[in-house]
Amino acid sequence: QVQLVESGGGLVQAGGSLTLSCAASGSIFSIYTMAWYRQAPGKQRELVATITRGGNTNYADSVKGRFTISRDNAKNTVILQLSSLKPEDTAVYYCNAAIQPRTGSLVWSYWGQGTQVTVSS
Repeated sequence: QVQLVESGGGLVQAGGSLTLSCAASGSIFSIYTMAWYRQAPGKQRELVATITRGGNTNYADSVKGRFTISRDNAKNTVILQLSSLKPEDTAVYYCNAAIQPRTGSLVWSYWGQGTQVTVSS
């Protein structure tokens, strides 16, 4: 069984910073692209940033220059550093990863439970 567990959310003032972490655990053969999504109240879930196994990154226009995604392949973790936060960044942030379990050859998409980020003005 594969699990993604996020941590690091919280309440921060506008202009502040937070670091979100996501650790994958379980019967894992390989982890491919990892990503962070977010969902604000009343809005659809949106892609924030992605990072490939080789370290190539991509960001939503709304967070470019403010957020940084990184990963540690040895620890099966992905990090999202949030800086210059704005009230509109308030959302539940979800970790996502494309993982091939040890059992089988298919790659599955796994989600974390989400962590709340609230930015006050």
